[in-house]
Amino acid sequence: MPNVDFISKIHKSTKRDYLARVNQRDKAEVAELAVQFGYDYWDGGRDTGYGGYKYDGRWRVMADDLVAHYGIKPGMKVLDIGCGKGFILYDFTQAVPGVEVRGIDISAYAIEHAKEEVKDRLSVANAAKLPFKDKEFDLAISINTLHNLYLPDLDAALREMERVAKNKYLVVEGYRNEREKVNLMYWQLTCRAFHTPAEWEWLFQKTGYSGDYSFIYFE
Repeated sequence: MPNVDFISKIHKSTKRDYLARVNQRDKAEVAELAVQFGYDYWDGGRDTGYGGYKYDGRWRVMADDLVAHYGIKPGMKVLDIGCGKGFILYDFTQAVPGVEVRGIDISAYAIEHAKEEVKDRLSVANAAKLPFKDKEFDLAISINTLHNLYLPDLDAALREMERVAKNKYLVVEGYRNEREKVNLMYWQLTCRAFHTPAEWEWLFQKTGYSGDYSFIYFE
C-alpha cells in the first residue's frame, strides 16, 4: 500500500487565492450550493466549484502514468469512483484503445453532462455501495472524491473499492501542518474528512484497503 504520487503535476499547476475564497462570498452559502453537486458545482462560478468543468486534456498525463504503472492493456477493465464528467476515463480509452471503462458518481448532473464518448458507461451510484461484482475490475481509481464522505460512508467506500478491484489507486486531501490545514479549510467546498497522512493510513489499515494512494496538500 505505497504512497505513489500521480497527482502533484496536475494539482500544483493551479494557482489558488485562499483568502479570496473565504472573503469574496459567504463560505457556508457557497458550500451549501457546492455539496448539491449540481450546476453550481460543475459549471457555475469559481466560488462554488470548478467554474466550468470542461474537457481540456489535463488528466491525460495521469491516465498515461496509471496505464504504465498498472500495466493496463486492451480488454482490461477500469473503474473510476467519483468519475464526474468522465474525462479521465475518456483519456484511458485514448491511451489504451480497447480498454473497458466504467464510472460512477453521486452527481446526476455530472453524468448527464458527461463526455459523450464515454457517457453510456457512466452511472449514478454511491461509492459506499458499488453495483459491481467482487474483483470485477483490473483497476479502480478514485480521485478527489472519498474525502467528501462522512466517516461511516468513507469506511464503507474504502471496503467497497477494495472488494471490486484487483488494483486500486486513490487521491484524497490531507494536511501536514497548521498552514496546510487552514488553507484546506479555506479552499475546500465539499470536504467532510479532514485528516493527516497518518490518520488516512490508519483508516486504510482499519478498512483493509490495500491499494496505492496520493495526498493533495494546500501549501
